[in-house]
Amino acid sequence: MDGDFVIGGAFFIHYQMHTLVNNYTTKPELPRCTGSFNARDLRFSRTMIFAIEEINNSTELLPGIRLGYQIYDTCSAVPVAVHVAFQLSNGQDPVFYKGDNCSQSGVVVAAVGDSGSTPSISMSRIMGSFNIPLVSHFATCACLSDKQEYPTFFRTIPSDYYQAAALAKLVKHFGWTWIGAVHSDSDYGNYGIATFLDTARREGICVEYIESFDWTHPQSKIRKVADAVRSSTATVVVAFAAPGDMKILFEELAWQPAPPRQWIGSEAWITDPNLMRFSFCTGAIGVAIQKSVVPGLRDFLLNLSPSEVSASSVLTEFWEDAFNCSLTKASKLNKRVCDGTEDLKTLKSPYTETSQLRVSNMVYKAVYAIAHAIHNVICEETNATRQCNKYIRLEPQQVLTELKKVNFSRNGYHVSFDVNGDPIAFYELVNWQKTEKGVIEPVTVGYYDASLQRGEQFRINRNLTWLEDGTQVPVSVCSESCPPGTRKVLQKGKPICCYDCIPCPEGEISNMTDAPDCFLCPREFWPNAGKNNCFPKPVEFLSFDEVLSIILAVFSVSGAFLAIITGLLFFHHRTTPIVRANNSELSFLLLFSLTLCFLCSLTFIGAPSEWSCMLRHTAFGITFVLCISCVLGKTIVVLMAFKATLPGSNAMKWFGPVQQRMTVMSVTFIQVIICIIWLVVSPPFPVKNLTTYKEKIILECALGSAVGFWAVLGYIGLLALFCFVLAVLARKLPDNFNEAKMITFSMLIFCAVWITFIPAYVSSPGKFTVAVEIFAILASSFGLILCIFAPKCFIILIQPEKNTKKYLMNKK
Repeated sequence: MDGDFVIGGAFFIHYQMHTLVNNYTTKPELPRCTGSFNARDLRFSRTMIFAIEEINNSTELLPGIRLGYQIYDTCSAVPVAVHVAFQLSNGQDPVFYKGDNCSQSGVVVAAVGDSGSTPSISMSRIMGSFNIPLVSHFATCACLSDKQEYPTFFRTIPSDYYQAAALAKLVKHFGWTWIGAVHSDSDYGNYGIATFLDTARREGICVEYIESFDWTHPQSKIRKVADAVRSSTATVVVAFAAPGDMKILFEELAWQPAPPRQWIGSEAWITDPNLMRFSFCTGAIGVAIQKSVVPGLRDFLLNLSPSEVSASSVLTEFWEDAFNCSLTKASKLNKRVCDGTEDLKTLKSPYTETSQLRVSNMVYKAVYAIAHAIHNVICEETNATRQCNKYIRLEPQQVLTELKKVNFSRNGYHVSFDVNGDPIAFYELVNWQKTEKGVIEPVTVGYYDASLQRGEQFRINRNLTWLEDGTQVPVSVCSESCPPGTRKVLQKGKPICCYDCIPCPEGEISNMTDAPDCFLCPREFWPNAGKNNCFPKPVEFLSFDEVLSIILAVFSVSGAFLAIITGLLFFHHRTTPIVRANNSELSFLLLFSLTLCFLCSLTFIGAPSEWSCMLRHTAFGITFVLCISCVLGKTIVVLMAFKATLPGSNAMKWFGPVQQRMTVMSVTFIQVIICIIWLVVSPPFPVKNLTTYKEKIILECALGSAVGFWAVLGYIGLLALFCFVLAVLARKLPDNFNEAKMITFSMLIFCAVWITFIPAYVSSPGKFTVAVEIFAILASSFGLILCIFAPKCFIILIQPEKNTKKYLMNKK
């Protein structure tokens, strides 16, 4: 249609290009379209006409100006698209009128199209050389955002960059990490799938296979792609393809249906009604252009008069194809003649499908964007009136400059372009669901808004239908998720999504699903049985509520009680010869020290503290030295007593009661000095032993100074050895009751116990170290009290007739 200013249009109304055979002997014919009819793109072209007529009738936008249009069929073929681009760039011969007025009706100031990315790339390169802006309604390749390459390209549909991000986040949202991918072997498919794969890898998604195809490829190639879909282990298939390509693939898959697959679709085909006849795609989900309403468009599309149809070869072809009749009597296909009863309102066709206008609104906005740019160049507002100059020489460069600035809303839908010529990205999430009649329809289930903050861009607001009309989200993973307590180990030669789950090593946990590594618990913590959490290690020490502690405590108290009873018995019979023999004062002091020895073992039971650690070792060391010094004194008394019986001997003069007390005090004082030095320099202190056992903490007393500890034990051992030697020397002295024999046995037991104590002490773990030390104290204490005092108590209680001086002095 002619007009004051002409807008070009490019749509692929046919699916194929006529095959040209050049023989180089005749002039080659121009490329043209043929093949099956695309009623959907016919609707797009008619939407462009509707928008132009609406603008021509407007008093607000371009008042008094009549826009014309030149619409071409590119059949999505690059050769045809290039030819159309040259046609639009060259224009037609201007029509001259009488006088000075002339019309620029043949010059195209801007164009709408194409429906595909590859044809749009070719057209933009050519038209860009003449600064003619091209506003596409359906070319989504992210490559077209490059203003260095395509400075005059704009679009009302979002870039594939945002679509790829939305699809990747959609796949990630449902936990699919193992997918297949198919795409058109075109700029749209190649650039789109590349952007998707880059985003998907950052989201941790792995791809089992990637197949490219085109409807022009041989059937063997299409079959190869279909076989890849059939044989794969991935349940989810992402398809970044044009509708025509998906139609060919679905037809191949329909011959031999694949196992159930969850299809994820790009906006190019997910809302195409022609593809919804393939029932095995029920549950497909993808991103789509926002559903919209264009008032008056449906009536315009359906109100086609017979004269309009007859006047247009394209409309004639559509009418005859839709109703399977011929508008002319002479029909080569023997079709019936159309009788006028045909009604578009009853026709089920992509042309009449206006319930979910998506891409049609993109065409509508593209036309209005161009009209607003023209309006800003040729129209001025003076005194509240708009004046537009239809005779101005409008250059495409002027329209290009104003297109970058357009910012308006139409029917509630905002239109503007960023620096790359792209609009704000907003997608609806569409799900293929069956109606009660069993027909598949696209249902909007959510949206993706790239203008929102990360984490708020993606929303699903209703239930979805999945493959095979199911309600459960399908699973598509190479390996099941590793539960907490395990870590992922990649399988050799496979993608990162294929892995084995290995339990965490001892002492390590993982508290998240699919953990790449396990980590150590803090030093005072240990994993639970599931190795998914750290709990405080149990603290172990020899507590009073343990059976072992109770047994040792009973023996300790019993020993002390035994020593006290023995002391009371001796005190009661203190005047008898057997008590008075060998210095009764030393006997009472020995019994007192043994009582302390028994009781000091109680300090080793219970949780160690600073005071208990210092007390237990020093009390043990001092009381035992006091005990051994008393035994040593008694041994010396025996030796001195028998030496005193020799003629002229005055031995007892030099080792009387005073000297015996001094010996005990001086020997004990040395141990006191050793203990004081130990406590001052490096005293014992409580410590948490984290090395003996990994799974528990041993609360024990550190020695502080090992030299101090072994000095205390060494001094006790030295005294015990010296006492043992003296007792051995005195064991054969003539007497009916020679106490040296009992001391010899007691020291033998004492030395045996403490010699075996050393390796047992060093090798015993944890609280058993303390138990060994208590056992040694009790064993040696019982050895002393039984060997030295048991025979005397036996005589006092059982054989009192032997408790006489005569019996004791009777020499063999």
